[in-house]
Amino acid sequence: MAYLPTDIVACPDCDLLERIPPLPPGGTARCARCGRALAAGKPGSIDRTTALAAAALIVFLLANAEPLMELSAAGRETTTTILGGVREMWRQGERASSVLVALFAVAAPGLHIGFTLAVLLAARRPPAPRWVGDMLRWAEVYGLWSMVEVMMLGILVSLVKIASLAAVTPGAGLYAVGALVFLLAAMSASFDPREVWPRVRWRNGAGQPPSFPEAAGAAGGER
Repeated sequence: MAYLPTDIVACPDCDLLERIPPLPPGGTARCARCGRALAAGKPGSIDRTTALAAAALIVFLLANAEPLMELSAAGRETTTTILGGVREMWRQGERASSVLVALFAVAAPGLHIGFTLAVLLAARRPPAPRWVGDMLRWAEVYGLWSMVEVMMLGILVSLVKIASLAAVTPGAGLYAVGALVFLLAAMSASFDPREVWPRVRWRNGAGQPPSFPEAAGAAGGER
């Protein structure tokens, strides 16, 4: 569901354009046609999500720098990281898989966290620069392509299969990936773009979003 600067949203179920009214803390706006929840009042969203994004950035760096696991078999020990696994897949000819892992398990979540954190820091002192609006859209796009939870599931499946062939010791990177999955989910649940848009300095006047006709949608809300 994409948020427009004037709180006009398209219902993801029935595509009705509706203007979201100001919501009290804990209030919910629902679609006037189908009843789908469109927005919720999240007081303190910027501060809370900034803290979660900063923690996610630290955990993301640890997940990529620290070993995921240590394998021991026949007297030989080896460790690997996420990027080390990407390089090894490339060396063994699995180039499509290595590129996909690099894009969706490393680049996309990293850009999602970085863009979100930049938006939140810039929006703390309104009016925020105009580029905040564009970066907010890009953060949403990269968030959709971030697949850390899929990678975590693949790692767990691999651990089960490898356990019968070698001694496996989970590394700090594995715990960091698990923490990152929860932090990204918490960021998504905590973040309210409606709190950022009014702070953006628009081209037609500082702090004033572009105007849309009132007939663009009907407001439906539950307060």
